[in-house]
Amino acid sequence: MLIDSNLIIYATQPPYTQLRSWLVNYATHYSAISRLETLGYHRLGEAEKQAIIAILDNLDVLMINKVTLEIAVALRQQRKMSVGDALIAATCLDSDLPLATANIKDFEWIEGLVIHNPLELGS
Repeated sequence: MLIDSNLIIYATQPPYTQLRSWLVNYATHYSAISRLETLGYHRLGEAEKQAIIAILDNLDVLMINKVTLEIAVALRQQRKMSVGDALIAATCLDSDLPLATANIKDFEWIEGLVIHNPLELGS
């Protein structure tokens, strides 16, 4: 399962201990764009930075390739969405992986994309 950037950020915050456990058991990958989205924030504190790195170091990174880019372009041609979301969804589709995200509404319209929200019961 590929983890969205928002869950990586949530997992660094104290109220999300169950999410951290879920990540250990179910998350396997992240998109390269998530590294930029999570670590590229200009006001990121050192403790949060180290917590994000610890999470990312336990997952496999999926690089953006030509096929991923073409899928992302096609998605953005269909509907307004951020570059990051388009690349994350495209990475999932190209790699045949489900997406774990807290932002279901951003992705639910994408045909063929399996989505889970680990913050909701039963996901």
